Amino acid sequence: MTANKPGDPTTLNRLYGRTQGRTLRQGQQELLDTLLPALSVPEEGPVTSDALFGRDVPLHFEIGMGAGEHLAARADMLPDHAFVGAEPFVNGMVGALGHVRDLGMTNVRLHMGDALEVLARVPDGALSFVYLLHPDPWKKARHAKRRMMNDGPLDMIAAKLKPGGEFRFGTDHPVYLRHALMVMRRHTHQFEWLISGPKDFQTRPGGWTETRYERKARRQGHEVWYFRYRRKEP
Repeated sequence: MTANKPGDPTTLNRLYGRTQGRTLRQGQQELLDTLLPALSVPEEGPVTSDALFGRDVPLHFEIGMGAGEHLAARADMLPDHAFVGAEPFVNGMVGALGHVRDLGMTNVRLHMGDALEVLARVPDGALSFVYLLHPDPWKKARHAKRRMMNDGPLDMIAAKLKPGGEFRFGTDHPVYLRHALMVMRRHTHQFEWLISGPKDFQTRPGGWTETRYERKARRQGHEVWYFRYRRKEP
């Protein structure tokens, strides 16, 4: 993975892994056919709160939102903010669409596919929050380049966050944890770790909704770690 072109997603990552699991029920397929087109991020043009919602408000971006529990909770909690969620997995997108429908939210836009392709179209300094929660750990060493926590994606996240904006990362996988901390040490010129002691990364912060992945991890006896980073002035 190379990071010498921060604005070009083709130099940063590519989408790995499957994109669909269980066969969809009729109602789930209808959500994809009817609601997703209405909520999808346009295929071209800048991705801003004004372009998506017609108003200049704080913009949040979640990479790999799963079934959308966290995104929906944050969007419901902050109705005056704008939210973009990206997820390549069809069954996860169906779950997110269900949350948006059930809560009647109008401040959410979704992308079914590679998050970096959309993130690249966000103007530099436009985001207030970026979330990366329980990404695929790609635990084998030879697959480390596939992890989202790598130099290229982090350079892009840093570019898109406004100074003072926040990057939140969570994982329950010890291999990914060690890898992420190693990578973030290379980005101290871009990010300030918001921490005063071990409890800060061992306890879920306020406003950070538990996802199904986190619940599953805890049922399996895994420890979960939470990280908050503030974007420094360039």
